[in-house]
Amino acid sequence: MQKRFTDQNYLTKDQYKDSSNLDARIVIHQKFSTNPQGWFNWIFDELVKLPAKAKILELGCGTGEMWKQCVDRIPADWNITLSDLSDGMLDSAWRNLVVTGRGFKFEKMDAQSIPYADGTFDAVIANHMLYHVPDRKLALTEIRRVLKTDGVLFASTVGENHMKEMYGWLKRINTNPGGGMFTNPFTMESGADQLRGLFSNVTQARYEDNLRVTEVERLIAYIRSSIGAVDISEDELGKLQGEFTATLSTTGEIFISKDSGLFIARN
Repeated sequence: MQKRFTDQNYLTKDQYKDSSNLDARIVIHQKFSTNPQGWFNWIFDELVKLPAKAKILELGCGTGEMWKQCVDRIPADWNITLSDLSDGMLDSAWRNLVVTGRGFKFEKMDAQSIPYADGTFDAVIANHMLYHVPDRKLALTEIRRVLKTDGVLFASTVGENHMKEMYGWLKRINTNPGGGMFTNPFTMESGADQLRGLFSNVTQARYEDNLRVTEVERLIAYIRSSIGAVDISEDELGKLQGEFTATLSTTGEIFISKDSGLFIARN
């Protein structure tokens, strides 16, 4: 399983061949998160500090959900390039954002080989994606190269306790987990050292949030969408669904911890 986490063929042809898996995960956060500010608005509070006429590159843009949710906050003079390695994700992003009337550029791109000249961008965004990159040092070297001298990298990820209840359930019901099944190679705990190897100024902040889930079907859909559930049988998922239903009837909700945050790295 761990190989799947950074296997570009699996990620682009299976996990992220289209937006369905990511959509299943986004919706549970949208419906059941306890922090009313919202993750994307929290990220955008940092982005709006960028200069006028900023040139911005997002790597691994997914469905473009952040830009869709924050479209009214985007300065008119920003130049924004959204990129992803998956054709399906780029198509979803285009469909989500073409209706906004904003001038986004969409480009298929590997973060390990960014096809732009040195010092092109004021900012690079890597939102929950660096842990999928096979050679993160190479990708970070590329990011630093295409940033201007005073440019900034916004790199978000999860902490070691993110969704710990979810992974506890998966570990318990998966009778044959692969080696390193639940190992994340770029977390809030490990990411700073990786970034400091290339950037002179690295700060971090955590986003306070949790989930209080009241719909079993949404929770099962989330699990089905995850890389960690690939080897779990339908019988095992059925048993878990029964447990969720019993818990919900007793407590009225299923609580799941969240632990996410943002690194801001400068040259």
